[in-house]
Amino acid sequence: MAQAPLTLRRWKRTEYERLADLGVFRGEPIELIGGQLVVAEPQYPYHASAISAAHYALRAVLPPRWIVRTQLPVSLDDESEPEPDLVVVPGRPADYREAHPARPALVVEVAESSLDFDRMHKGSLYARAGI
Repeated sequence: MAQAPLTLRRWKRTEYERLADLGVFRGEPIELIGGQLVVAEPQYPYHASAISAAHYALRAVLPPRWIVRTQLPVSLDDESEPEPDLVVVPGRPADYREAHPARPALVVEVAESSLDFDRMHKGSLYARAGI
């Protein structure tokens, strides 16, 4: 007996945000990547230290009215809302009270165990968004 192929359900960003608002994920580190729900890698000490070092380095060279956001969502398209380790965006934190940034000037992903995924999947998302 032949098995039917699996069907994957692609999620829209608005659906993902609604599920998060309802508490469905209960604090799990979930990201929406290309319509799929992906569990983020754990924060090991080396990974966390690298993020902190990159954050300090970026802040030191940014001109006024630019900020570094750490592990916060970016609204790339209708099917993707990743939470990169660092992004550089114009403005002030209050500028993003109503919506996540859509077009950061720079995205930094620190990968300890997820290098292949970050390069293949997330890198493609960022490239399509012109980042």
